[in-house]
Amino acid sequence: MKKSALILGATGLVGEHLVRLLLDDDGYEEVKIFVRRPTGISHTKLLEQIVDFEDIKTWKTLLSGNVLFSCLGSTIKKASTREKQYRVDYTYQYKAAVAAADAGVAAYVLISSSGANPHSRIFYSRMKGELDRDIKKLPFQAIRIVKPSVLVGERREKRRGEAAAIVLGKIVATLIPPLRKYRPIAAEVVARAMIKVAEDGEPGIKEYELGEVFTLGRRQ
Repeated sequence: MKKSALILGATGLVGEHLVRLLLDDDGYEEVKIFVRRPTGISHTKLLEQIVDFEDIKTWKTLLSGNVLFSCLGSTIKKASTREKQYRVDYTYQYKAAVAAADAGVAAYVLISSSGANPHSRIFYSRMKGELDRDIKKLPFQAIRIVKPSVLVGERREKRRGEAAAIVLGKIVATLIPPLRKYRPIAAEVVARAMIKVAEDGEPGIKEYELGEVFTLGRRQ
């Protein structure tokens, strides 16, 4: 049976690849994206929903389908404050997940991060860890958490700090093998891995560290 996919973060680095891959995937008959403004994408399978992420009550009834892919994310620079970044990375995603679970969506696939830990002293890692922890408590039949490191790909906005981290990550991973788990990964590889783990029909919670994401995201 063909499935219906829901996507949060469809205009992001991973989300754009995810949309394209799912539109080309014969296993999905509908791809429903939730965005702030029109994307300009035209496809018979695409259903674009313009929503206000601050007010989930106005669009939570639209969260119906088979699997929700969640890849919203921001940075301190773009969000300007930790509070605003937390709203995007945690609050928006968590509230949408709650609404989707209540609506009977069976599967949930989340992009988290290497090093995510709700007890971390690092704000970003703690924020991601808190979301992972709380998502696991929701009544989805299947929860899949994908944990990449720094993402590589063409972004709409340039991030100098991230570009430096990518270069440094590649060097460090080469020189210090134990740190390979933090090496950069292409956004398209992550998107393919998300689709792959969504195909796993087993119930329960599964988490995928960076090495597994590389393997799952390889082209077939």
